[in-house]
Amino acid sequence: MSELKVDEIQKRLLAEVADLHEIPVGAFNIRSNGGSIGRVSTANIEITSKEDVSGIDVRIKPGTKRESVHIPVVMTVSGLTEIVYNDFYIGEDSDVTIVAGCGIDNCGPKDSEHDGIHRFFVGKGARVKYVEKHYGSGDGKGKRILNPGTEVYMEEDSYMEMDMVQIKGVDDTNRTSVAELAKGAKLVVRERLMTHGEQNAVSIYNVTLNGEGSSADVVSRSVARDDSYQKFDAKIIGNAPCSGHTECDSIIMDNGRILAVPGLEANNVDAELFHEAAIGKIAGDQLIKLMTLGLTEAEAEEQIVNGFLK
Repeated sequence: MSELKVDEIQKRLLAEVADLHEIPVGAFNIRSNGGSIGRVSTANIEITSKEDVSGIDVRIKPGTKRESVHIPVVMTVSGLTEIVYNDFYIGEDSDVTIVAGCGIDNCGPKDSEHDGIHRFFVGKGARVKYVEKHYGSGDGKGKRILNPGTEVYMEEDSYMEMDMVQIKGVDDTNRTSVAELAKGAKLVVRERLMTHGEQNAVSIYNVTLNGEGSSADVVSRSVARDDSYQKFDAKIIGNAPCSGHTECDSIIMDNGRILAVPGLEANNVDAELFHEAAIGKIAGDQLIKLMTLGLTEAEAEEQIVNGFLK
């Protein structure tokens, strides 16, 4: 990472949110403390700055296969607030991986906040895997705030998989995701979330299935510890013969609170929509089994939580 002129804290944040330990292969744009510190385009993936607002446009040529784009953000300045708009244009019949994410290390008294608005225009027959990780650290009294917004517009027979992860250190987050699917398109969302202390996390998903044979599968697994609060609000609207499924599977610990809000709207007689929700504490027999192997109760809880969020 030395070529990008990042310090040790920035290196650690990049490793946490994007698994980057060296300059990535392929296209990338790395943002730190309000500006880009490194950018590379490739023959098939072009990254350009927006002219009217802060952010980038990522254009992926039709037919691009097995290529990746990394666009992580790190913040180490207390009191910094920014909003960034990133648009992705994924060409027909391409197959790519996009790795985003934001890490905030706040050691000061003021709140630090990053709001990233991402729009995806997925071409006919294209396949996209999108990974978004959030992480917070630092011993300052200022909060670490992340409010991501995601819009997904999927053309016929396209596929998108979204891996949304927030495990540690983010004080407040409000994630809002909307998607519109055409004929034969498929969206898969896997959210993993843990809150602790007095953290708050709200996840809102609103998916509209407009085309025949379109489908969506939105699943959240979460753990609320200490005095933290979570809300999972997932709505699927079926406007055609389609299939949709949402699921919330949560562990509640200490004084944590979790609210699951299912929403299903069928506007077609052949729309098949399902919702599942389960919220509960760690089962006593699971703890006892691990404690008989020599673990303390706290160690057993950590083992169970880590396995649940994998």
